[in-house]
Amino acid sequence: MKVLITGGTNGMGLGVARALAAQSAVEVVILGRSEELGKHTCDALARIATPERVSFVRCDLARLRDVRAAVDEIRNRHPSLDAIFVNAGLGYAPRRVETEDGLLEHFQVNYLAHFMLTLNLLDLLEASAHGGRVVFNATQVGELSFDNLQLEEKWSFEVAVGLGMVAKHLFYKQLHKLYGSRPQTSVSCLGFQIHKTVWSNQLNIIPRPMKAIATVMKWLGRFISIDECGTTMAPLFTEDKVASHARSGRFLTWSRGVFSDVGVDPSSDDPQDWQQLWDISLDLCGDERTRQCAARLARELTDVPESGLREKNHGKS
Repeated sequence: MKVLITGGTNGMGLGVARALAAQSAVEVVILGRSEELGKHTCDALARIATPERVSFVRCDLARLRDVRAAVDEIRNRHPSLDAIFVNAGLGYAPRRVETEDGLLEHFQVNYLAHFMLTLNLLDLLEASAHGGRVVFNATQVGELSFDNLQLEEKWSFEVAVGLGMVAKHLFYKQLHKLYGSRPQTSVSCLGFQIHKTVWSNQLNIIPRPMKAIATVMKWLGRFISIDECGTTMAPLFTEDKVASHARSGRFLTWSRGVFSDVGVDPSSDDPQDWQQLWDISLDLCGDERTRQCAARLARELTDVPESGLREKNHGKS
């Protein structure tokens, strides 16, 4: 199986990459913003996997032009994919930052760039012989207001992270709704919340008081290693398509040795909200090819009204 992992050079992404690279039947494609770190990661993974089963695609998700280039590179290299791990994201930040695309960096990196990347690769997942699947690294914390997606007022990194998380929930629910309209679903989409906080390099950039608290929490057993995280999540990417499709549309965690549903989902259960974010996201991407991918889904999936095709660009929300 061939798995694309965004943010695969550190943290949860690296943990999943290690776990999958250790399986001889899996090929790992890592997407990250640093060419140097990507090469280092591939070299390290090649010690547990054959070099041809590990590759890297450079992409800074804070630049939509990078996403377009990464889509081209992935499509040129790979006729199909079996899974995408929507994982890369920003956590702590000392201040609000806008990207070169004029968008809130947390919103773009944690959600919008993944929206664009995933839509442009869905046909590769549809070509999977194992049942394509998209797994979203998500949490049950966050709020989303359609009137304040860019957090121009009352910004904090906690609110910004939560905004991206809820947006990811709405995205996979919309994808599940679209693919679930087919007689035989070809792509499954689900959210996953790791059962404990992952000890990663994110802790190197947080302020000292936060780092001290985190260290105490680690002593108390509230953290897990990236490798434990990877081992826990690996079956979501390698299980058979029947099992994967049975999980589609759900928000899962790991509890008592099995995958189980998370009790509280912070996102809306209203399909109109899923569609609204979908349409806004297409406008914000400002990319005709991405819009064509959305149009193809509306055209090919039965009993789904064509949507997201508004001629007028409504600008940033």
